[in-house]
Amino acid sequence: MANTRALILFDLDGTLVDPAGTITGGISSALEHHGFPVPPDDALQAMIGPSLVHSLTATAGVPASRVPDVVATYRAGYLATGMSRSRPYPGIARCVEALLDGGATVAVATQKPEWLAEELLAAQGLRDLFSSVHGSPRDEAATAGGKTPIIRAALEHHGYDAGPAGRAVMVGDRRHDVEGAAANGLACIGVTWGFAAPGELEDAGAAAVVGSADALLEVLRGRL
Repeated sequence: MANTRALILFDLDGTLVDPAGTITGGISSALEHHGFPVPPDDALQAMIGPSLVHSLTATAGVPASRVPDVVATYRAGYLATGMSRSRPYPGIARCVEALLDGGATVAVATQKPEWLAEELLAAQGLRDLFSSVHGSPRDEAATAGGKTPIIRAALEHHGYDAGPAGRAVMVGDRRHDVEGAAANGLACIGVTWGFAAPGELEDAGAAAVVGSADALLEVLRGRL
């Protein structure tokens, strides 16, 4: 039987946690370390959200054979300093707590490697707020399908059917959150404090776009 409680799935970087420049800075440093040119700032911003492997090849032009080395350098720097410099967005923990108090199940669906998402949430004091965390495999080169299979895994884990009857919704800051949700029959609420370009979320078909944690809570409460 499908679960009848509301399930709220949150993206991580750009939605729950502000990387505070550690992702773009880390990618730049890793590319320079391996002798690759650094893309312009707008391209670096666009690399936040999709899988790092895809972004390095599609946006930064790194040959597939060199991607594992660049990723390893980036991850080492992120673990050393980036994770601790990140911060939860204002009011987002309070928003999640209110959803839990209202009877929702709340989980994370991110393209970040699942093990790293777990560590980041724990480091920021957020892990206990979420029933589960779903992300990319440890072998990032094996990632396929973008956000779609990750959202599907979260739905299956919690026993939710796709579509409106399942009372599940995605919250994210990039178009791939909207598209991954739609591929699973879900609506997506877009947030403007992340890394979407102007109009990106609306053009992708977000059910609503909000600019604060309080506004997000108001929209989500209508789905509980």
